[in-house]
Amino acid sequence: MFNYNPLACLPSSEELPSSDDTPVDNELQILIPNLLLAVLATIWENRDDWFFGVNMGVYYTVNKPAIVPDAFLSLGVERFVGEQGRLSYVFWEEDGIPPILTLEIVSQTYNYEYEQKKLDYAQLGILYYVIYAPTRLRKRRQRLEVYRLVNGEYVLLPGDQIWMPEIGLGIGRERGKYQGITREWLYWYDEDGNRYLTPEEVKFQSQQELAESQQELAESQQELARSQAQLEELLIKLQQRGIDPNTL
Repeated sequence: MFNYNPLACLPSSEELPSSDDTPVDNELQILIPNLLLAVLATIWENRDDWFFGVNMGVYYTVNKPAIVPDAFLSLGVERFVGEQGRLSYVFWEEDGIPPILTLEIVSQTYNYEYEQKKLDYAQLGILYYVIYAPTRLRKRRQRLEVYRLVNGEYVLLPGDQIWMPEIGLGIGRERGKYQGITREWLYWYDEDGNRYLTPEEVKFQSQQELAESQQELAESQQELARSQAQLEELLIKLQQRGIDPNTL
């Protein structure tokens, strides 16, 4: 008997367009997600059950074009797929697992982040929807807005730093430095509100700790040298007075 596999009839990621050819109009649309990805790659270095896509097409049906968030996070999927990695994120190649978080960076050209995209992402069952306006803030909007899907609709969560228990991370905004640029960035946080360091900061911290350790070692060696010199001086004085140190 012939076994019919409907998934075999669906196009693969290699057969689907991997980009909508829409250029970004703000460098921050790439830098901000890449910073989040770089931090994730550090704190989840030993995990292989997550994927963070940047400006990548997400296919949820064969009948419609891909949606392309500025960034998205999926859990319970393979970290790497093949030597070349993913060309697109295709639902039927990911066991139907939707992203758990999508991120949109509001650019100079408004792309309905607060309206249509909210409806689209809610329909896909994406649990968290994050909107960040790094350069231009619309009226009555917060610079960072994090929504959680509740009964099919997004509910705005209060605050500038939001803990997301299903992900095990918080997200928030804070002024810092990345790739030589000092400005406000988005960062990941732990449950206690402590910000995770960027790879640059981890490297700098390691260098500082190494320098401090070397300084402490140098000071210990100097102190030991002083103690030895004092001991030798004492022995010389005892010998000059005809005292045998071994009798003391």
